[in-house]
Amino acid sequence: MKRLVEEKLLNWKASSRRKPLIIRGARQVGKSWLVENTLAGEFENLVKVDLEKEQSLRRLFEGDINPQSIVRELEVQKGRIIPGKTLLFIDEIQQTPRAIMALRYFYEQMPDLHVVAAGSLLEFAFGSISVPVGRVQYLHLHPMTFYEYLLALGKDVMAEELLKPPKVVSTLSSDAILSELRNFFFVGGMPECISVYKDSNSFNEVFQVQGEILESYRQDFAKYKPSVDISCLDAVLRKATLGVGEQVNYASLCRDFSGVTNRKAYYQLVKARVLHKVPSSNPSGLPLAANLNGKKFKTCMLDIGLMQRLCEVNKKTEMAVSDLLAIYRGKLAEQFVAQELIAWHGRELYYWSREQKSSNAEVDYLAVKDGLIYPVEVKSGAAGKLRSLHLLLKNYPACPQGMVLQSGPYRELPEQKLFFLPLYATSQLGDQSGLTVGTD
Repeated sequence: MKRLVEEKLLNWKASSRRKPLIIRGARQVGKSWLVENTLAGEFENLVKVDLEKEQSLRRLFEGDINPQSIVRELEVQKGRIIPGKTLLFIDEIQQTPRAIMALRYFYEQMPDLHVVAAGSLLEFAFGSISVPVGRVQYLHLHPMTFYEYLLALGKDVMAEELLKPPKVVSTLSSDAILSELRNFFFVGGMPECISVYKDSNSFNEVFQVQGEILESYRQDFAKYKPSVDISCLDAVLRKATLGVGEQVNYASLCRDFSGVTNRKAYYQLVKARVLHKVPSSNPSGLPLAANLNGKKFKTCMLDIGLMQRLCEVNKKTEMAVSDLLAIYRGKLAEQFVAQELIAWHGRELYYWSREQKSSNAEVDYLAVKDGLIYPVEVKSGAAGKLRSLHLLLKNYPACPQGMVLQSGPYRELPEQKLFFLPLYATSQLGDQSGLTVGTD
């Protein structure tokens, strides 16, 4: 399967300013596969250390963390490790937090050796150690985008059309892409689910895999630090997923626990990257983080396929709905846009909610492209029904235009500063900052 971040991995490998790389992301988004099937091919050999399966190797990081000593011990068991020719891959690194600390010494003492690490629940491991700030780089991996899904299914020409300006795509092609997007709503972007769907063309088999992935996430609950009642975590995960696109109220997430406990459970799920917090911000200027309202926020789930599985969406009924934006009361469309914006354009995502207490005006998302802020609505209907979007454009004239994602072809109303794009065009709404290697 081709992943969009492959080029970034290869650039990291060739960079003279390279530092040890940590690939971060939720469980089963394809971190290990990416290293072993893309990056490893650029080296003469791969030395993999799996700290979950090979527990005896955790002792390498006890006591003094000396990279030369670690490499010598590894060579005895794994074979020769030669800088420039060998890729050292430390998988499931969260199992041994001191291994994360060791990465700084690889950077300082063995800078010519290519070292990459991957793991889930890394945010919990970071809380127990001194993170090597400035000594490592990060690559954030998300579920596969709709574009990657099309490539995996061998629909390369359709994928090419997806990335063209929507105004030049024919209505016939646009309808075909939207039809395939309906399937993606139920398959989602988890690599194993896409692989199973490609091989079997069976939604039932995909749903079984999705159930297994969700169960693996539940099994991880016991590893969360500080710990939270597992039944509370499960209830909050389900309730927050059911409420995608709605403002979060801690007290209502789980009636059996206090708002304080629910809040703790919610943030643990965010740290585990199963849920994503989407704060409210106003588009008066950049960065959007400087203008956020910490009390107002929505949630999106990690993956649309996992979301529909957890919400027990009736496939037979919902697949028959003609308008993609009406499937499951529009929640799947809003989830799709959120995860596409995150994967293509960066991990932070915001929406707009009017500050006045008596107002319920809200615009689904805010996108940033070429230094400008664009409000984004995920909605069917005529321009006259976009009251909140019109209000935002009036109050924030620096926003050049509003983008409306719909289940139909491209059209524009320049006199109202509105552009209507097919739902699949979310990938083109912002700068592609989500596909970078960084030091944050």
